[in-house]
Amino acid sequence: MKVKIGNKNYELNFGVGFVRELDIRNGVGMKGMTFGMGLTKALYGLRVYDTASLSDVIYSATWADATRPEPSAVDRLVDNANTDIEKLFDEVTKELYKANAVKLAAKNMKA
Repeated sequence: MKVKIGNKNYELNFGVGFVRELDIRNGVGMKGMTFGMGLTKALYGLRVYDTASLSDVIYSATWADATRPEPSAVDRLVDNANTDIEKLFDEVTKELYKANAVKLAAKNMKA
């Protein structure tokens, strides 16, 4: 899936690197240890149409791009009145459910 952020198109990659990036950004920590859970939090956030979660998911999915955008650039995409936010939520969620590194966790959250 490609998303235009600013003047550049970015290929979103929902692989293991994406999951690791979510854990870094949104993982659950206790006493200096991180236990992951970033993906679980992100999937729930997408389910309830949380725009901060959408922005985090899109930013994290650019992990493999050497010229990845700043998180604030992704926020501007989500905030932009010309962005069809419902369509963006639906497309990102649909792509997540196809990704091998994510689909099992996503399927289990649906149950």
